[in-house]
Amino acid sequence: MKTLFLSPPSFNGFDGGAGARYQAKREVTSFWYPTWLAQPAAMVPGSTLVDAAPHGQTTEDVLAIAKDHDLVIMHTSTPSLPNDVECARRLKAQNPSTKVGFIGAHVAVLPEQTLREHDIIDFVCRNEFDYTCKELAEGRPWNEILGLSYRDADGELKRTEERPQVPDWDAMPSVLPTYAKFLDVTKYYNGYLLHPYVSWYTGRGCTAKCTFCLWPQTIGGHIFRHKSPEAVGRDLDEAKAIFGSKVREYMFDDDTLTNEKAYAIALSKHMKRLNLSWACNARAHVDYDTLKILRDNGLRVLLVGFESGNQEILYRIKKGLKLEMARKFMKDCHKLGIKVHGTFIIGLPVDTPQTVRETIEFAKELDPHTIQVSIASPYPGTELYDQALANGWFARDDLVSGTGIQTSTLRYDTLSTAEIEDSVERMYREFYFRPKKIAKIVSEMVTSRQMLVRRLREGGEFFGYLRARRVQAGERRVEATAS
Repeated sequence: MKTLFLSPPSFNGFDGGAGARYQAKREVTSFWYPTWLAQPAAMVPGSTLVDAAPHGQTTEDVLAIAKDHDLVIMHTSTPSLPNDVECARRLKAQNPSTKVGFIGAHVAVLPEQTLREHDIIDFVCRNEFDYTCKELAEGRPWNEILGLSYRDADGELKRTEERPQVPDWDAMPSVLPTYAKFLDVTKYYNGYLLHPYVSWYTGRGCTAKCTFCLWPQTIGGHIFRHKSPEAVGRDLDEAKAIFGSKVREYMFDDDTLTNEKAYAIALSKHMKRLNLSWACNARAHVDYDTLKILRDNGLRVLLVGFESGNQEILYRIKKGLKLEMARKFMKDCHKLGIKVHGTFIIGLPVDTPQTVRETIEFAKELDPHTIQVSIASPYPGTELYDQALANGWFARDDLVSGTGIQTSTLRYDTLSTAEIEDSVERMYREFYFRPKKIAKIVSEMVTSRQMLVRRLREGGEFFGYLRARRVQAGERRVEATAS
């Protein structure tokens, strides 16, 4: 079947690639690669991959591309589902014979519910869906395809047996040629990676048990399964041949690559061999000697989830991190010159004004190069979602406003939704509007014209984000007063 893998258009600035984890448009332009779609696309010869948001493609553009396709597989997420369903509706209206189905964490957790509530959808792929997509594209009978929930010819919902997780990651084709064929690398921005960059996974799964984290609890699992270092080395050889000097940095987007230190070191040797700058996700558990080896082999940036500055909250979310461990880790990174993008979450169980203050002060103390402040989001399939249901923490259903600004779905006796949302802006302002941080940003700008242009653009976007958040906060207060 002629197959289209589609990340559909959404509200302005929404990153479909990361939308299921970060449910709103970011404070500055940020787009991650659609690896979840690109992997099965790489397994289906002759298929097409469209990542609409970074490329500025509208629904009309997508309809024009899809008109001669037999099968459309769309990546969706909890916040984007209504928008994605409407896109599916327009695809079916254009060509009723086109089969349209969804992949993603939301439908993996709620397959039958999604089909019941949206009769325009023909099927959803559950769990690890790569081979399910491949067999759909091959035209196999749906009742023989594992991991599939679907609507039969009579409109009845059917469900096949579960599909085992990917058994051999070395057999998975590289997504990099698919990127090169269908995506413009210059359209992918990130506030802390060199531009242009490329990100992808070498495997799936995370051994950590964080209660809020989506992928390990819904699709990837808690065992880190990955390609061999030799296979990744071959992928990297291919990447350098394809992109050359056009790509300035590579990002291993595996949940926590450094959980297997020997694996991370083995990959880093390939980066040094190819003289490539690189980054990866990490936990704040990496020792100094390992950090030094990775740094010497080209590591420039680590993405690290610190989440909270309160130890009791870290225990409650099963972060497996001590504050002192985080302090030691950041001290080592500063000493080695490794930049850190630190992520923090406001509204975790059970935040109070005091614990929020501790988190803000902790971020300033650690002083990572950049930060991301997210609102705790209870996605279906996570332990946090189950806790919110059991404890009555839900304040509303929506994870985002109509403009794409993140909102708080949770409230506590100790902290309201408005206080959670206001704390995000407060934390950004207190972290970035310090003389020390401003001086570092200015220093970056005077050393590079590209960085000057980039930081000026990001600054304009950031202040626009703050204005939009204040408008949203005012609207929320009006709604609360009226109710």
